[in-house]
Amino acid sequence: MDNLTPDRRSENMRRIKSTGMKPEMLVRRMVHGLGYRYRLHRKDLPGKPDLVFGPRRKVIFVHGCFWHGHERDGCLDARRPKSNTGYWNPKLTRNKERDAERIAALQANGWDVLVVWECETRNDKALRARLGQFLK
Repeated sequence: MDNLTPDRRSENMRRIKSTGMKPEMLVRRMVHGLGYRYRLHRKDLPGKPDLVFGPRRKVIFVHGCFWHGHERDGCLDARRPKSNTGYWNPKLTRNKERDAERIAALQANGWDVLVVWECETRNDKALRARLGQFLK
């Protein structure tokens, strides 16, 4: 159980600002190296995509495997906690639902969406090819 009230927890979480984590920074450097320019975290789009290619109407999300519930076999980063499952299972399930809702909203508005998973950033060659294909 949480030691803080829901209002206090909400206030604390609101103060934590998203910063470029390692997987996102790798994707950003790779996209820049491929010669593409982008905007970061546009607040006017559902889910504030990590990279936005406005004229191309394409966005990229870089998802952490644990927080966004990656379901690929062999992804060790996405293992669910064995303790406090009453808290974690609904939270992680809701994160996945919210991601799906945001992706659907973007697609309904004519945006192409690519999700890059944290574990995919470990294979530079495959990731570079995937990004290049998406951004063509």
